[in-house]
Amino acid sequence: MEIPFFSVIITTFNRYGLVQRAIESLLRQSEKQWEAIIVDDGSNDKTFEYSVSLCRTDSRFSFVYQSNRGSAFARETGLKLANGRYVTFLDSDDEYEVDHLLFRKRILVENPFIDFLYGGFRVIGSNLVPDLHNPKKLIPLEQCVVGGTFFIRRTSLARLGGIPKLEYAEDARLFELARREKLVIKKVDFPTYIYHRDHESSITKDLML
Repeated sequence: MEIPFFSVIITTFNRYGLVQRAIESLLRQSEKQWEAIIVDDGSNDKTFEYSVSLCRTDSRFSFVYQSNRGSAFARETGLKLANGRYVTFLDSDDEYEVDHLLFRKRILVENPFIDFLYGGFRVIGSNLVPDLHNPKKLIPLEQCVVGGTFFIRRTSLARLGGIPKLEYAEDARLFELARREKLVIKKVDFPTYIYHRDHESSITKDLML
């Protein structure tokens, strides 16, 4: 079996009405060398039936259902099943522009020393989020890292110990850990990750650098 270039981990909880949009944006990607792992973190809507049907019709998808434990544990479940050279995330309420994976693949192929690629998003909805160090203060997203834009070499992520198990700020903690462990990190500016903050179920996972 050919090893996929990307493992896209999609975690979701009671977002049947939104996760379809996310997955449709993945299916539209100009880059086709990917696998997708859907982790249902205890939903009681139609996510299970939708995901099972998707796996039956497209072998690039796999699906896991688990009891509700939160985003970090769900991502870790997906990571354990990942086979790709690089791991990335697609939050169930967000979406990709059509060339999102292609642009990142070009950079990673041309610069094989990169361990951690991030950045490049546009926001739909509020552009302000709580400061990690002072939640009463709002800061612009441009000062934050957005976990959905992370592309991490799978072997490097394993060396970091996987996803930090926190209720909040796991993306920022992961980024800080990568810097502390001196992974080769590069930021890009292609705004091809569409970050939705325009509905009530949006979860703030962007964090101050």
